[in-house]
Amino acid sequence: MNLTRRSVLSGAAVMGSTLIIRPLQAAEYKFSQYHNQADTGPLHKNLTAMWAAIRAETNGRVEATVYAENNKLPGGDPEALKMLIAGEIQFFTLMGGIIGTVVPVAESQQLPFAFSSPDVAHKAVDGPLGKYIGEEMAAKGMHLFPVAGFDNGMRQVAMISRAITRPEDFAGQKMRVPPGQMMIDTFSAFGAQTVTTSANKIYDALKVGTVDGQENPLGILEGFKLYELVKYVSMTNHMWSGFNAMAHRGTWQALPTDVKEVIERNVSKYVRQQRLDQAKLNADLRDDFVRRGLVFNDVDQAAFRAKLPAVYATWKEKLGTKCWNLVEAEVGKLG
Repeated sequence: MNLTRRSVLSGAAVMGSTLIIRPLQAAEYKFSQYHNQADTGPLHKNLTAMWAAIRAETNGRVEATVYAENNKLPGGDPEALKMLIAGEIQFFTLMGGIIGTVVPVAESQQLPFAFSSPDVAHKAVDGPLGKYIGEEMAAKGMHLFPVAGFDNGMRQVAMISRAITRPEDFAGQKMRVPPGQMMIDTFSAFGAQTVTTSANKIYDALKVGTVDGQENPLGILEGFKLYELVKYVSMTNHMWSGFNAMAHRGTWQALPTDVKEVIERNVSKYVRQQRLDQAKLNADLRDDFVRRGLVFNDVDQAAFRAKLPAVYATWKEKLGTKCWNLVEAEVGKLG
């Protein structure tokens, strides 16, 4: 017997040859899920599917509204993070660099040239490093899921008027970077002038000349239509970028065990699915962008790494020995 999508989401079940429809209950728990990406991208798609699955599996007890681009908050990610910690929103996904403004060890996810691929980063954030970051986040009122690392991909440099082939090419260039001191330190070491904006304001910053370029995975160029403004894309692979799945800790602790189990299982499932979707998108986009007229170049990382010993030394001290050792256990010696 074929069930309609509506009947499945309404708690339909087949007992022998009898179709039983169990209407969804009124929601006991209503949540807000924020994220900073466009509503056309893999993150939004998978978060929406995740909460639909959670609603179905809890027979309607749990309901969440997913807000793309942080519901257009004027203060962007930093404002949304404060709202999560205060419990004004209950679920949020965010990159480690910005979480690092509150929990410094989270910035370890964005150590430059540490993670050579998304797969290497996923293994680290799903393992002891991620567990340690989660413990530190708990002390600040955030719950980090055991499998939390939605993917964004490896970050690349996209400029309006020049290709970047060596650090010296950054001289005099205003680079948009997200909030987070490690990103600022890294691009300052390359010689760029750093400017921070929220993700949904990058387009305007490029358009009016506030910045000369930006750095992000290729999916961001597509999702926010930055390909309309940039011309040169340098494949620096300078950092991995991901979105940590988090809950307000007090909200999470108050949920019954059966609801927690459903949410946690689906977070793990859809994190893994989104990683696959994002990897395919980023892989396909280079050819697509070339057809649209963007110019790509591959970068020898050695000259860029040579600019970073002081950055590594500073961040080894800031992150602490335990965190640094957990990173190096995954990626080898840094600095």
